[in-house]
Amino acid sequence: MSISFDDIIRNALTEDMGGGEDVTTMATIPENTTARAVMRSREDGVLYGADIAAAAFHAVDQSLKITHHAKDGVSLTAGQDILSVEGAARAIMIAERTALNFTTHLSGIASLTHRYVQTIAGTKAAIMCTRKTLPGLRALEKSAVAAGGGKNHRFGLYDAVLIKDNHIAVAGGIGAAIKKALTHTGHSIKIEIEVDTLAQLEEALGYDIDIVLLDNMAPAMLRRAVEMVDGKCLTEASGGINLQTVRAIAESGVDRISIGALTHSAPALDIGLDIQTHS
Repeated sequence: MSISFDDIIRNALTEDMGGGEDVTTMATIPENTTARAVMRSREDGVLYGADIAAAAFHAVDQSLKITHHAKDGVSLTAGQDILSVEGAARAIMIAERTALNFTTHLSGIASLTHRYVQTIAGTKAAIMCTRKTLPGLRALEKSAVAAGGGKNHRFGLYDAVLIKDNHIAVAGGIGAAIKKALTHTGHSIKIEIEVDTLAQLEEALGYDIDIVLLDNMAPAMLRRAVEMVDGKCLTEASGGINLQTVRAIAESGVDRISIGALTHSAPALDIGLDIQTHS
């Protein structure tokens, strides 16, 4: 999807400036000083956020000259240049942390996603993110997942039905919840339901559903669940999945594996900005 991140960047810069100025930069760097800075990866990973970093610099000073050396989605090696920025030193310093915050965070998500995708290579399963994203950054974080080779689950509460255990409890059971969802949405929106036992799965398969979410099931149970589904709908595994367990889960035959940690727990990729003054 196309993302407009002007408001996100503006809010981040406003948060940093607090409605005032960068007192350190204004106090220590003469007004007419120019500089060239290079954003560089300090470890291997997958890049996402170079365009956002450039937009952050331009939000402070449109006259800054930015040269891209790597595109979003590429694999980075330690020491690889990402972009360079040249112009007013004050503007570069003011935008530095905002630009790096976005790029290190989003590249961390892309890099972690890529590790999961590599780990299950050769299986049919797709690695998917969830709605466990930082408020206000969902579109960017989900795009970072895609850059790492993952797939996006629903973007919000509006674009798919996902009936979870609390919905089932309040609605009065699996059948009641599915019937109400079908009546409310018709066939225009996909319906997914969460189950955590094979008995619940058997009940859910009696209805017209698109996806079944197999929650916190061990690989042996997942294989049995996939056999029970037998192609009637898509199967999705979720719950406590990590890099040590994901391969066995993928080999159970599920179609999708959703992992909240892709966005809520991805470590930042180590990226720095090395600056050189001119005059």
